Amino acid sequence: MEKAKKIKLFIGLFYLIAVSIFLIFFFSKFSLQEVTSYEFIKNNRDYFFELRQSNFILIAILFVVFTIIWVLAAGFGSPVAIFAGFIFGKWFGVIFLIIGLSIGATGLYIFANYFLKDLVKDKFLNKFQNLEYKFKKSEFYYLLIYRFIGGIPFAISNVLPCMFNVRALNFFWATAIGMTPQLFLVCSIGEGLEKIIDENLEAPSILSLISSPDIYLPLIFFFSLVLVSIFIRKFFYK
Repeated sequence: MEKAKKIKLFIGLFYLIAVSIFLIFFFSKFSLQEVTSYEFIKNNRDYFFELRQSNFILIAILFVVFTIIWVLAAGFGSPVAIFAGFIFGKWFGVIFLIIGLSIGATGLYIFANYFLKDLVKDKFLNKFQNLEYKFKKSEFYYLLIYRFIGGIPFAISNVLPCMFNVRALNFFWATAIGMTPQLFLVCSIGEGLEKIIDENLEAPSILSLISSPDIYLPLIFFFSLVLVSIFIRKFFYK
């Protein structure tokens, strides 16, 4: 039994090392600042739109698959969320994004629950022990709140519930529903960015960006959501 645990832990640690190597390689070849720059986005905008219009369903499927792989490999989804709104608009973008992020997050949870549970418990159980009773009392309800309030890096938030051995199906639906409000607002910002790029030949100033209703309205709602989340978080983690 002890040997089996060690093998599982070894596989889990190997995955973490492989992910770390992937991220080092990825960001050594592709600068996040470069691929998110105004020039890069504007220069490749028409290409992305042509791909979308040529075969919408295929591009949507490829985007979902890419999102799943990205979450499993990188563990975070912010750049993908803005890209979804930029390419597909806020409505289709949030649908494809939720599908990809939920499947990827659930896959990461299942992996951690099988291979990294003992390690996660050793590192985090004392800090989050007060949540154990809550998850046992109403697993889906508290998972839903847990996903809604955030406050923990996305990659870590995907593995912490393995301390409480929650069901994968509950994890999937709580992730999909709980993260919808914040993802919709981020996709709205991505859609607003596309409109601004369409209207400006040169890179607009920060002031011009945030003064656009397509940007500042989603931002206002987003920060309002953050404030509500912070308020709920104080009671949730007690």
